[in-house]
Parts: sequence; structure tokens; C-alpha cells
Amino acid sequence: MQVIATAGHVDHGKSTLVRALTGMEPDRWAEERRRGMTIDLGYAWTTLPSGIELAFVDVPGHQRFVTNMLAGVGPAAAALFVVAADEGWRRQSGEHLDALNALGIRQGLLVVTRSDLADPRPVLADAGQRLAATSLGAVEGLAVSGRTGTGLDELRQALDRLVARLGVPDPGGRIRLWIDRSFSVRGSGTVVTGTLGAGSIAVGDELQLRDQRVRVRGLQQLGRPADRVHGVARVAVNLRSIDTAQVRRGDALLTRDAWHWTAVVDARLEPILFDPPAELTVHVGSASVPARVRMLSADLARLTLRTRLPLQFGDRLILRDPAQQCIVAGALVLDADPPDFDRRGAAQLRAAELDALDPADAVDPGGIATQVRRRQAVRRQTLVALGLPVAEPAGVLVRQDWLIDQPTWLRWQRELTHTVDEYAAAHPQQPGLPLEKARQRIGVPDPALLRLLTRESGLELAAGRVARPGVEVSLGAAEGAVQELEARLSKHCFDAPERTQLEGYGLTSRDLATAERAGRLLRLAPDIVVGPNAAELAAAVLAGLPQPFTTSQARQALDTTRRIAVPLLEHLDRLGLTARIDASTRAIVSVPQR
Repeated sequence: MQVIATAGHVDHGKSTLVRALTGMEPDRWAEERRRGMTIDLGYAWTTLPSGIELAFVDVPGHQRFVTNMLAGVGPAAAALFVVAADEGWRRQSGEHLDALNALGIRQGLLVVTRSDLADPRPVLADAGQRLAATSLGAVEGLAVSGRTGTGLDELRQALDRLVARLGVPDPGGRIRLWIDRSFSVRGSGTVVTGTLGAGSIAVGDELQLRDQRVRVRGLQQLGRPADRVHGVARVAVNLRSIDTAQVRRGDALLTRDAWHWTAVVDARLEPILFDPPAELTVHVGSASVPARVRMLSADLARLTLRTRLPLQFGDRLILRDPAQQCIVAGALVLDADPPDFDRRGAAQLRAAELDALDPADAVDPGGIATQVRRRQAVRRQTLVALGLPVAEPAGVLVRQDWLIDQPTWLRWQRELTHTVDEYAAAHPQQPGLPLEKARQRIGVPDPALLRLLTRESGLELAAGRVARPGVEVSLGAAEGAVQELEARLSKHCFDAPERTQLEGYGLTSRDLATAERAGRLLRLAPDIVVGPNAAELAAAVLAGLPQPFTTSQARQALDTTRRIAVPLLEHLDRLGLTARIDASTRAIVSVPQR
């Protein structure tokens, strides 16, 4: 299936043409049919001679409803541009073409309607030249009459040729369904519609709507129920547990936790039709958001949106001046997570950095290296959420799911070694620098990353502390008792003795603290002592459970009691090995390399 949008001046026959091609009434509202003009978005579909299903988004042509028109054109990959033979090119023809050009749409057809009322050839020539000067380039042009049916068969053949050039998106891609309509159906609840550009949605899927999780209760494609829908498609999605009043045009249904929400983007303006004002409206998908513009150079700008949106590298935006009622520019997002301007001259440096990127190259390895260098270290999924390819250019190290700037990694190694030695000199009775303190001092973003850094720096990590190899702490008279306790815990790491049993060993709180610093014990609480490798062993065991898991499931898997399981899980939370999902469940975040 493919989806294309109509475009053209009011009353030039867009809806009549769609009606003639599909046999369906695209105008949804009685007022539209009464006034003979499209006010809001209409939808209709047909099967082409090739057997491909094609859906039309019929947009309003009247100047007062340009915002509605942009909501329909935004998610479409191609356009059916309509000009009437008896009227020729008009004002809204130009603004609709400006919108397509701003979006960088490269596929379309020119259709001159009402060819039974005037010679279509002059309009075909004039409109064809205008379209050729935009991103559409030279497009096929046809003359038709919706009233007599002349040229409709040829148009259907041309539509077949057009959709054959559009390609098929990745069915496994991330979902971003811009919502253009929401309503309530008795007995079913909230339904939203939109154009699914990529990915697939199935009944039962859990998606994200702003900061809320929603579940798909039902699907329709072209008016028919479906269990799963693949992009490209016009789709209606029935959602559970959300009221219609909570959904608005411009919201997006998203793959959960797979998109970067931002209110600031750096973009290249292309084309620039008028000098952008400082305040304008940004249109993307079906959304329209007020924004401030800060020009960084002649064609680079920082856009600060009033509302956060799920945006990525390569997104096309329309910048419109609502005061002058005109499109001023298109914008190509170059960075959806740009750096702050925190010092004098930062804007000029940023402009030079962006200008060095090739906007036509979406897999620029230099661009990835720049992104990694700026962040020092970044997770793969963060780059994916920003719409960037997960390349591994020169100067970038890969550690688990992290991409790390190589000079940064080497600096971290030097700083870690120096910090460990400095701590050892200041605390001779301590077995090493606490792991979290080391992470904070050096600035490593993740405890798991610091563990890898420790090993590659030739240091040792035991009981949550980093030290030079061979560092020992003497326990003096408590040595024998600690050895007895170690023998017990070596048989079952989580077999913490009861308080009375612990007192029987004759170990004071100070003795236990010293033994813990030496990496020989781990205290989860003053009177709960487990083996020193309890965290690593527990994480490995819990990783084998279905995720997420409950405290009871963890207790059974670890073969211990609730007295021990609860503080042990809280200890794993503090180490970043587990994370709470809600009040009763957790999930493994990472498992330490042993």
C-alpha cells in the first residue's frame, strides 16, 4: 500500500478527482459538502490496475485552512498536484508548492483538471515549469476531467508508475505515527488515525503517546479490521485506557523509549523563501508548534520549540510565518540534541561544525565521530533515537553497548589510576576507592562502563572498590573469625547468619567494616553479611528470570530469605545492575563481566 496527498488551490477539483478515482466521498463533514470545499483532511482509497492499494489524503485548498493542509501533506511521501485548466495557477497553488518544496518531496504527478472547460496545454506547460524548479523536479503531467471521465484511465496508469518508484519501508523500523484525527467509537473507546510511514503495528502492542503507555485494542486499514498493519498505510488505531480528550492532532504514537524528545534542534534552512522572523510556527508531520529562530549563518539556524517533539536527524520541517500567512523556509534537522551555547563564540563554532557536515549524506562517519566526541560516550540506542546510523568510525571505541571517544577513554584510564593512588595514600586502612566515588570523580556515565575501564587500566575491583593489584588490609585478631565466616559464605554466598549467630563469631561492627573494605565480605545492613561477590552472582542468576521479576521470584531464584533478598535487591539497584519498574517489580539493567 502507498499513501499520497493532494495539493492545489481551493475549488480546483481535488476532491472531485479523488471521488472519481475511488468512488468514495473524501469530504467528511456536512459543511464541506454543503459549501463544496474541503475544510479538513479527507481520506479515500482505491486499487490501481497493478493491484496496489493507494490511499489519498485530500487536503483543503483554501488559504484559511493551510494548517490543516500541512497536517495532511507532512507525513506523505508523494503528491498529486492539481491545477484547474480554466483558472490556471493561483495563490494557494504557490503556497502548496512551497510546502512540498520545503518538505523536500521528490515524487509526484501534475494533474490539470476540468480539461473539458478549457485547453489544458498552457496550464500543463506553466505548472510543469513551476514544479520542475522545486524538489519535485520534472514530473509527469496529465489532463483529466472528473465530470466526463476523460483521462482517468491514463491517470490510474500514471499513479501505478508513481507508486512503483516510492519503495517499501522497513517493516521492523521504529513507529512514529503522527495523529491527524481522534474520535470516540461507542463500545470501543478512543480511535486515532494517521499515516504509518514505517514499521508495523499489531493488536496488543504497547506504544507510547507523549509520556503515557497505551495499548492497541484494535486496528483498521482501509476500513477493514486487521491484526497487523505495515507501513506505508493509512491506519485507524483503537487505544485502550486513554480518553479522546487526552489526544490531539499533532501527537504521535511511538515505539516505546525509541525516540528522542527535544525542544531544540539545529537545522539547515532549504529552501529559504523569505527572511525568517524571530518567531514562527514549525510544522512537522501533523504537528504545528510555535518556535523561536536564532540564525547561526546564512542558512543554518537553531530552532527552540515551545513544545517538545520526537524528532531525529533528517526530519523535514516547514517554517511558516502565521502573521504574514506564508511559508518562509523548509528546514532539514541536522542535530536533534545540540550542545548548549555556554561560552562566547559558541554559536559561530557550532555553525562551522554544522557547515562541515554534508546534509545529503545521512551516514556520514565524521558526523558520528563528532556526536561521540561531544558526548565523550554515548549508547548505541541513543544514536538510533536521534536518527543516526550506528557506525564505528576511526577514533571511536566500542565497549558493550557504548561508543566512546578514544582520547576520552585514555584520559579516563589515566585519571582513574591517579585517583586510586591518591585515595590509597590518604586512606591506608582502606582496601580501595569506592566504585561510585571513582565514577563521580572521573565523570564516567555508567557503573558498568567503569568496571570495564578498571580492568583495562590494570586495576582490581572487589566489594565495590577499585585498587591496585595486591592491596591487602590486615584484620589483626579478627582474622580467624573472618575466615570462619568466609568458609560458611563460600558454601552459599547468600546464607547470611542471623544476628545471634553473627555475634557468636565475636566480630565487632568495626571488624566487619574492615573485612568489607578488604573485599572479604559484603554488608547489606549492619547485621546482614553475605559473600563479597554476592552482587555479581545475584545479577547473573536474576538475568535468567523472565523480565521483569518480583521480589518473591528473586528470593526463590537466589534460594534465600526475604530478610536477605530485599536489601540485596536494593544494593543491586544502587549499583545500577537492576532498576525498579514499579512498586513490585524490577528488571536487570546489566550483568557485570566476571
